[in-house]
Amino acid sequence: MGITSVIKDSLLNKKQSILIPTSYEEQRILNSKRCTQEGVRAGTKAAVIAGIATAVPTLIAVRKVPWAKASLNYTAQALIISGASIAAYFITADKTILECARKNSREQYDNLKK
Repeated sequence: MGITSVIKDSLLNKKQSILIPTSYEEQRILNSKRCTQEGVRAGTKAAVIAGIATAVPTLIAVRKVPWAKASLNYTAQALIISGASIAAYFITADKTILECARKNSREQYDNLKK
């Protein structure tokens, strides 16, 4: 009684499944992994650039502008910089993944037409 060892192993180890994927499914999985990796790389680059581009003016303003000096404590400065970095990461990663998915869809459509 209970779960057989084959089903238990397949549930625990998702790399070895009972079902054998077709070459088309394997290609789609590889394409989605590649698109995700491209999105992560592009998002990370954008986050670093946005962090630097935000940190420099924020830190200069806190030292030179009287209002910023009085109003922006360390937490506010960190929130400004990290908010810009996080937004740049997610926006760029999303755009990159969608662009890659569109490209893959166009390629699949063109292959079907031939």
